[in-house]
Amino acid sequence: MSFRGLRDADPLDTSVLVLQDRHRSHLVDTEQFQEVLHPRQQMRAFLGMWRMDPRIRPYVIRAGFYGIYRLGHVIIDWPLITSLVERWRPETHTFHLPVGEMTIMLQDVAILLGLRIDGPAVTGTSVLDVAGLCVELLGVIPQDEALRGAAISIRWLCQQLSTPAPDADDVALQRSARGFILALMGSFLFADKKGVHVHLCLLSLLRDFTQTASYSWGGAVLAHTYRELCRARWGTRSWCC
Repeated sequence: MSFRGLRDADPLDTSVLVLQDRHRSHLVDTEQFQEVLHPRQQMRAFLGMWRMDPRIRPYVIRAGFYGIYRLGHVIIDWPLITSLVERWRPETHTFHLPVGEMTIMLQDVAILLGLRIDGPAVTGTSVLDVAGLCVELLGVIPQDEALRGAAISIRWLCQQLSTPAPDADDVALQRSARGFILALMGSFLFADKKGVHVHLCLLSLLRDFTQTASYSWGGAVLAHTYRELCRARWGTRSWCC
């Protein structure tokens, strides 16, 4: 695909890249939009709120998410991310760079995040019995103010589950571990617009930690990243990933 120059991301031929007139790069090129994108993931805030209890570590390891926790907060160059978004094409799901096309692959996710990229797909229903699911897997019923539809507040999860009782049994520790993993997902892997809620459809996949570890979480994260890059390329968006 040919472009006008090293600093101009507008394609010469729009027969394939048919969304150029609504693409972020077009608005930047015409000096209509110059705002740097803002992050949605709130890993730093999550780690500040929730210090992992050593007793839940074995469950987090069994579920396959301990490596994500160990990554911690990663400082990101958001002007650089913004520049990459300006080169992302939703028509091809690739970055169109002066040196050619590049994209993010499953192998990248596996190496950088340590998530599994084979196994059953991460899928399910968004029609949930919220109260019943939370009682079964978390041991608590969320208050109305902690919910936004079928998404639950990460801060509320922290307040309710981050400090298991000194004499907590295995059931209580497993519930705390589910809350921790769910909050970790919402803060980093599958952040919503503000990074403060996480959808409870993910909780149903945390019922059995051994089964949880068998899912292709790397594939789900890659699909989520593709979708968010496609959304961020619209000129009206001010956040990404």
